[in-house]
Amino acid sequence: MKTLIIYDSAYGNTGKIARAIGGALRGEVSIVRAGAADPAALSALDQLIVGAPTSGGRPMPPVQKLLERIPKGALQNVGVAAFDTRMGGKSQGFGMRILTKTLGFAAGRIADSLKDKGGRLLAPPEGFTVKEKEGPLQEGEIERAAAWARGIVKL
Repeated sequence: MKTLIIYDSAYGNTGKIARAIGGALRGEVSIVRAGAADPAALSALDQLIVGAPTSGGRPMPPVQKLLERIPKGALQNVGVAAFDTRMGGKSQGFGMRILTKTLGFAAGRIADSLKDKGGRLLAPPEGFTVKEKEGPLQEGEIERAAAWARGIVKL
């Protein structure tokens, strides 16, 4: 099984999640930042997992640009999954909770884009929570990311 995990990370939290996902998968697994990914090579994969921090309800610009560069139909026969990191819990102010409910999160938008490019969704988009804008991750999120990855393999 050949898997590529593409991510972007502002403060390192999304990178930690990407590495936890990669560590839970078997086979040939590569992990790269969005700016270093080659859209032309994606059709040779068995699985593609893409993640980014949520910023204004969307993935960060490097991931958005990568998704735009993937040709339509390029992910035919590729299993895809998406994740994001997001603020949550009691530390998130009331105004921020309303804003994220209105705008949504990056993972859903990433998953929709991957499906639009021909990918077959392996699991519902998943979000992993940070305590504050710069982190750290909520307790247990690294373990939850690994469990999520193992669940993708079983589908």
